[in-house]
Amino acid sequence: MKVLTRSFIKIRKMAKFNVGFSFIIFLAVSCSIEKVNLSPVTESSLTNQGQSKTVKASYDTKKNIIVYSSAISNLIATFPKFRNEAVNKEIANLKFHLKDYLDAMEAYNINGMDRSQRKYEQAYKKIQSLRKHLKPDEDQVLNRYLVSIKTNISLLASNFPKDSLPSSKN
Repeated sequence: MKVLTRSFIKIRKMAKFNVGFSFIIFLAVSCSIEKVNLSPVTESSLTNQGQSKTVKASYDTKKNIIVYSSAISNLIATFPKFRNEAVNKEIANLKFHLKDYLDAMEAYNINGMDRSQRKYEQAYKKIQSLRKHLKPDEDQVLNRYLVSIKTNISLLASNFPKDSLPSSKN
């Protein structure tokens, strides 16, 4: 009887261990497989209502705005110095107005954007008139920067919604 009791106690301990071990494995597997959805709107409701394309378009628009404004910021930061002081002074004005334009865009200040764009265009035209005083290789470098800036400004303006305020500021 004594042997039978010891065997029974061992079996009960092993059963408790197996249940506990099984519970830990189950908990670990279920937590690692479960996908957490933090969004208050599920994916199925977006596709059912036909709004998933607008959400994606909004994301793509925001991404493009970030890409183009980053490209402009990089061009501003890496703008070379030239031998002509008048060109350098006007380039400093251009940089200042471009920074103002980007800041106004970030703050969604339409009036500030328009004002900065007018001043940027004036500086751009003045630089174009001063280009004839540069050497050909400096003129090519300046032209490359100006074309990149103008292209990115155009792309940025085309991606920026001017008709209404953005729904969320992130």
